[in-house]
Amino acid sequence: MPSYLTVSGAVALLLLAGAAPAVAGDGADQSFTIEDPRITESSGLAASRAHPGIYWTHNDSDDGPYVYAVDSRTGKTVATITMRGVGRPRDVEAISLGPDGNLYVGDIGDNLNGSWDHVWIYRFPEPKQLRDATVDATQFDVTYADGPRNAEALMVHPTTGRAYIASKNEDGGRLYEGPAKLTTGATNVFRRVGEVPWVTDGAFSPDGKELVLRSYFSARGYAFENGRLGADHAVRAPLQRQAESVTYTADGSALMFGSEGKRSDVVRVDVDGSGGGSGGGDGGKSPSRGGDSSASSAGAKDGEVKGTTLTGVLVLAGIGVLVFMGRRRKGN
Repeated sequence: MPSYLTVSGAVALLLLAGAAPAVAGDGADQSFTIEDPRITESSGLAASRAHPGIYWTHNDSDDGPYVYAVDSRTGKTVATITMRGVGRPRDVEAISLGPDGNLYVGDIGDNLNGSWDHVWIYRFPEPKQLRDATVDATQFDVTYADGPRNAEALMVHPTTGRAYIASKNEDGGRLYEGPAKLTTGATNVFRRVGEVPWVTDGAFSPDGKELVLRSYFSARGYAFENGRLGADHAVRAPLQRQAESVTYTADGSALMFGSEGKRSDVVRVDVDGSGGGSGGGDGGKSPSRGGDSSASSAGAKDGEVKGTTLTGVLVLAGIGVLVFMGRRRKGN
């Protein structure tokens, strides 16, 4: 029988193998790692419609008015956009692409949970060319009808263009609807239209019929019609170090889940019936359903390492082996 040390060493090797991040596929819109050393707090994701396979992201705070275009094929930044005409960002938490071709950046965080009487949304056209550039951005003042609060999720509806914000609270958050059109001449008041759980980000399906909201440990999908939440269901989501962001792929075939940290992973999870492809998806299909929120690479291709799920299984198996062998040694 193998010695205790031999078994322990084998388990350690398995754990190291299981801890490896998911390997990105060769094509666009597969799981990838953000390679840019400047991006250490990726807090929002938005899939480009003008540039297939490109994802827009930004840091959380203390970074400046910057938005980054990351290529999912390589994980490398291919453009850095500097927003001009806005104040100093305080706590940028979300980004969303509207039907008007504009990117909307949500400077909506408030970690003191009500210390700021207003927050901001910045808007600028998605660049037609991927290169470093400074762009003129419009700044909108935002308040909530029921008082200040912390929020990390900004979603622009893909057909109506209306902005929604989901607040973040330990006892559950709220979904807020903005005015039909954001204006610069007055404060934009967001009004509560629903109750939601703790939310770190959200995304509409490309057809606008589904809203997915994620938290640190799970995600839920909601039917969405006439600006209101409908029936909800669990959505498979990866366990990540600090689960911060989610977006649909541009074709609606999958959800992309991101996290904060250096070289953070973005994990693809296919929606029901998408077939796992990166093209030709039906934006009206629902995200993968089920109560298992620990599947780290539900949409991974054959041969990819399913990082978090495999790690968890191996950790549990390793603990079981070590406990068993420890008891055998005591009995000898």
